[in-house]
Amino acid sequence: MSKYDLIVIGSGPGGYVAAIRASQLGLKVGVVEKAELGGICLNWGCIPTKALLKSANVFEYIKHAKDYGIEVKDSSADLTGMVKRSREVAAGMSKGVQFLFKKNKIDQLLGFGKLKKGGKVEVTDAEGKKTEYEAKHIIVATGGRSRELPSMKIDGKKIIGYREAMILDKLPKKLLVVGSGAIGVEFAYFYSTLGSEVTIVEFLPRVVPVEDEEVSKALDKSFKKAGMKIYVNSEVTKVDTSGAGCVATVKTPDGEIKIEADIVLSAVGVATNLEGIGLEEVGVKTDKGRVVVDDFYKTNVPGVYAIGDIVKGPALAHVASAEGIICVEKIAGQNPEPLNYNNLPGCTYCSPEIASVGLTEEAAKKAGYEIKVGKFPFTASGKAKAAGAPDGFVKLIFDAKYGEWLGAHFIGANVTEMIGEVVVARKLETTGHEIIKSVHPHPTMSEAIMEAAAAAYGEVIHL
Repeated sequence: MSKYDLIVIGSGPGGYVAAIRASQLGLKVGVVEKAELGGICLNWGCIPTKALLKSANVFEYIKHAKDYGIEVKDSSADLTGMVKRSREVAAGMSKGVQFLFKKNKIDQLLGFGKLKKGGKVEVTDAEGKKTEYEAKHIIVATGGRSRELPSMKIDGKKIIGYREAMILDKLPKKLLVVGSGAIGVEFAYFYSTLGSEVTIVEFLPRVVPVEDEEVSKALDKSFKKAGMKIYVNSEVTKVDTSGAGCVATVKTPDGEIKIEADIVLSAVGVATNLEGIGLEEVGVKTDKGRVVVDDFYKTNVPGVYAIGDIVKGPALAHVASAEGIICVEKIAGQNPEPLNYNNLPGCTYCSPEIASVGLTEEAAKKAGYEIKVGKFPFTASGKAKAAGAPDGFVKLIFDAKYGEWLGAHFIGANVTEMIGEVVVARKLETTGHEIIKSVHPHPTMSEAIMEAAAAAYGEVIHL
C-alpha cells in the first residue's frame, strides 16, 4: 500500500493548489481525481466560460465597430468555433496543472476517492478496480455541481445546467434562464449577444440579488436595453418538455404566465458533492449539506480536512484556493491567519461586469454603522468615455466615525480587474482619506476608485 503525508480528494482550484503548496512545504502528496485535472473551474467553469464571454465581447465590438470609426460589412457568430476555442483554452489550462504536478512531484491517483477508516483512501478506477492508499492527512475537496429544482429536472437536452450550456451545438432561438446569480447572468449575456431571445426568471426581488441594490438596478436596466425580458419575484413551477421545445409555467406577482423556449438553463445555485465519499462511514460531521470544519479546515475526525464548495463560505474558486493554502500550512506546522470571509471579492463577468467586496449599503446600515457613501459614474471617466464604455459606476462605503472601508461595489467594463485594489486596501485597514491621497494613474478606469472615495468626503473633482 502506497503511503503519503497528504492525500487530496479532488483536483479543483482548492485541491490542486493545496497539493502544490503542501509539496512546497516538503510533504509527499497524492491527488485523487476521476476526471480532468483542474476540476470544474478549469474545465467546466471559470476558465471556459470566460473564453466564451470574450468571444461574445469581441462579437459585440464588431457589431458596434461603426461607433469607433471602423466599417465592418459582414460578420456572424460561429457558436461552434467559440465552443471549440473555449474547450482548447480549458484543455491548455488542465495540461498546465499536469505540468505543475510533475514539477512538484505530486502523484495523480486516477479514479473516484472514498474515505476509509484508519487514514485510508479507496480509489476506484474506470474499470472498477479498487486500490487503497494511506495518508497521515486527507483533504476532501470534492467541489459542487448544478443544483436541481424538483420542478426542473436537468435532462441535458431541453433542461440544461452550466456544463451543457458551454457546449451547445446550435444557438437557441429562445432561451429561458432560471436564476440570476453569476452563472445565470453570464450565460444570459453570452446567448443574448449572439442573437438568442433571452428571458430571465429570478425568485428573489432583483437580479444578482447578493449585490448592492444599485448594482442590481443598473444590470437590470442594461439587460433590458439589450432586449432581455426579466421577471423577478417569480418562480418556475413546471416545465413541459413534451413538445419540440419547452413551455415553462411561471408564477409571477401579476399571476401565472407561460414562457416558451427552445432550452431552459437551470442556474439556481450549487449543490455539494458529498455523496458516496465515505463521510458517514468515517464519522465526519456535516450540516445542511456542508462539512463542518474549524478555522483551519479540520473536521471532527483527526487527520481529515475539508475545503472549497463543501464547507462554509461562498462557492468561489479563489476562496477554495485560499482555504487550501491555509489548511496545508497549518498541517505543515506553520502559523497561518484564518481566512477573513468578510474580505472576499466576488466577480461576475457578463457585460457590464460586476465586482464587489465587503458590506452593501443596506447591510452596513443594518449592522448599525453611520456611513459615508461615495459614487463615481463612468460617464465622468475620460478613459471609460474614450473606450466607449461609459455605463456603470464605482460605489464605496466607509464608516463615518473611523474611516474604515466597509465595502465596494463596481459595475462597468473591466471592473473585475479593479476590485483587487480594494481587497488589499481593506486588508491593510486603509481609510478613505488614504485612498484619496494615493495618486491614481490618468486616464484609467481605476482612478474612479479615488474619485468615489473623494465623493464620499465631499472632495470629488470631476463631478
